[in-house]
Amino acid sequence: MGNLHRAALPVSHLALALAVTAVWGTNFVVIKQALAHLPPLTLALLRFALAFVPLALFLPRPKVPWGNLAAYGVLIGAGQFGLLFTAMRADITPGLASLVVQAQAFFTIAMAARLTGERIAGYQIAALLLATTGIATIALHTDGSATPLGLALVLLAAASWSGGNMVSRAAGQVNMLGYVVWSSLFAIPPLLIMALALEGWPAMRAGIAAADRWTWAAVLWQALGNTLFGYGAWGWLLARHPAATIAPLALLVPVFGLGSAALILGEALQWWKLLAFALVMAGLVLGIAWPRFRKTV
Repeated sequence: MGNLHRAALPVSHLALALAVTAVWGTNFVVIKQALAHLPPLTLALLRFALAFVPLALFLPRPKVPWGNLAAYGVLIGAGQFGLLFTAMRADITPGLASLVVQAQAFFTIAMAARLTGERIAGYQIAALLLATTGIATIALHTDGSATPLGLALVLLAAASWSGGNMVSRAAGQVNMLGYVVWSSLFAIPPLLIMALALEGWPAMRAGIAAADRWTWAAVLWQALGNTLFGYGAWGWLLARHPAATIAPLALLVPVFGLGSAALILGEALQWWKLLAFALVMAGLVLGIAWPRFRKTV
């Protein structure tokens, strides 16, 4: 990790991060559509099964320890998405889920500081405080759109995502597409066990039988758009930049998430949600633009 630096993100790297956050944000609407037919753990199982097969036949396993691949697969597969999908079935709206899961940014920075000694700059603390105020604003105005169980599950999902960030960084600069594909193998067994234990085979079979072409399109998008592109690109960025630089960019996900939920699902955008957007964006602008600004003065 000695080659990680605090320089401003290159424009191409910033554009890649923005593309990932757009895919992840709008995906919450796609998830909600898929959950209309499929039980949540079954959906997660199918997502990672399709991410592994058939690409594992064409992509070599990256040269990282099996334990690293297994840890990432379990944390992202069973941890992040198993919990997130379960919460979104009935306990939290897509827009709010897209926001709460961004607690991963704070978990990731805290883990990096604890585990690697990575120092957090003052401007980054100020940026995170602004974004936190935006998140708190929405959390205080849930309008009954989230249950305590839903919030707890999504926060646990965020912590699992953060753990996955640390594991992928420990893998170093590897082929991230191959890394995501092969780590998906280890998401399948725990998700299958959880689905059979908590949902049961009859419910799993009935959900698969009831799925229409749009549901299968949503499942395929989970595997290709979110898992392969999203996590491959995100891990690539984390391997090249400090977590305190990359993780806050994921706070753009709720902007896309709440916006797409409002446009497609009709979720209301009250004044306090717009205020929260402004606070989150202010934090992001500060965190991204400050290094560039300092170089010009």
